[in-house]
Amino acid sequence: MATTWDADNVKTSRISSRGSAGVTASTKPAVSRARRRLGPGREIPFGLQIGPALLVLAWVAGSALGWIDPRILSAPWTVVEAFGRLIAEGRLQDNFVTSATRALLGLSIGLVIGTALAVIAGLSRIGEALIDGPIQIKRAIPTLALIPLFILWFGIGEGMKVTTIVLAVIIPIYIHTHNALRSIDSRYVELAETLRMSQKDFIFQVVLPGALPGFLLGLRFAVTLCWVSLVVVEQINSTSGLGYMIDLARTYGQTDVILVGLVVYVLLGLVSDGLVRLLERRVLSWRRTLAN
Repeated sequence: MATTWDADNVKTSRISSRGSAGVTASTKPAVSRARRRLGPGREIPFGLQIGPALLVLAWVAGSALGWIDPRILSAPWTVVEAFGRLIAEGRLQDNFVTSATRALLGLSIGLVIGTALAVIAGLSRIGEALIDGPIQIKRAIPTLALIPLFILWFGIGEGMKVTTIVLAVIIPIYIHTHNALRSIDSRYVELAETLRMSQKDFIFQVVLPGALPGFLLGLRFAVTLCWVSLVVVEQINSTSGLGYMIDLARTYGQTDVILVGLVVYVLLGLVSDGLVRLLERRVLSWRRTLAN
């Protein structure tokens, strides 16, 4: 015979089993639902090369089907033939070495000057008062607009060309590095003061590592402006360099040679930017960003 105590136990067990079943049923959709990813997704292998490859394919197809006039834009195979001819004659190598020397010299000098000015202005109010104003004035004046003045000051030799590249490089290095310095979290400064760090240790252990992302971003812009400035200055009364080769080909209507020079500029720009991005990934591997 069942007692009252047994009936109560049976009722309690039924209620608890219903409750647990309800909880399980209600939580099943939440558990089985996959977490939605809001980022750009996984990196596509060779994704950066897809766009240029499509442009080249469109160029090949347009030239093969006769849609592109060879007098306006030479066919890819014609450009390849011109490329081989210039290498066999030695003209491409000589002009490339001259252009690379100018670009590296201007980039190196501008890199040192821009970084030094950014550090001085970023860490000192007096330095900012003396430096930031002239830099902002120079930023408002296109570097290429100063070429006539540089010709009067330095002539048409290497001094004018390198100076133009240096001034083009200084601005992005200074702007991005200075902004990164001023954006360092004040808590790190307070921590350095609490630990009684010296000015030298504070700069090398807190300031420069904190400003490194901004510096590398400025370096990418600086490399691009370096090649842009080089293209222009080498077409002004030059006797060597890739820009000179392009300008001379324009005089004789050699579209294929012009395209060879442009392709070399494109390759130089892509390779240099890729090297900076590789450096950025290696140096800033500790960062977790949307790109990761």
